[in-house]
Amino acid sequence: MIRPVRVAVACLFMIAAAAASCRGVSPVMQAQGTLQAAFTPGDDIEALVVGTIEGARQQVLVQAYLLTSKKIASSLVSAHRRGIDVRVLVDADQLERTESSAAPTLAAAGIPVWLETKYQNAHNKVIVIDPNGQDATVVTGSFNFTWTAQHRNAENVLIARKNPALAERYAQNWERHRQDATPYKR
Repeated sequence: MIRPVRVAVACLFMIAAAAASCRGVSPVMQAQGTLQAAFTPGDDIEALVVGTIEGARQQVLVQAYLLTSKKIASSLVSAHRRGIDVRVLVDADQLERTESSAAPTLAAAGIPVWLETKYQNAHNKVIVIDPNGQDATVVTGSFNFTWTAQHRNAENVLIARKNPALAERYAQNWERHRQDATPYKR
């Protein structure tokens, strides 16, 4: 009698696992590449982000709640000028509220910018670099791409390098958000 109960319990666990996968539980990925963590105050995250963008060879995808850092904006424009495919998503409400947003500067430089309007807060702080290459990189954390995040806040960033599967997952999420976004018009 015990054996059929074990089989039934095992079947229930398999059904529950299958149901969980249908509900959008994210996949577990194999760890690979390198990780670099940095924190403010103390670490120069802004320079770390700029240096990471400067290493891009094909593409830079940005999701920003706030993007006011002149150094980060300048590095995005420089990447665009050297032929890198740079694309940016920003939170529409923050753009409207923040006079120092870099979105107009980026758009004026020819970088496509979209406004996220679907969510109360498009609170992502993500940069995906070269998601289709072996050096694929993801920059993420609490760090808003702002001067204040570097000089006044307690923030963190995690940079995952040489992890194409992770970068591709983030790139797919970026594209899903872009499809729901509105093109920025100056």
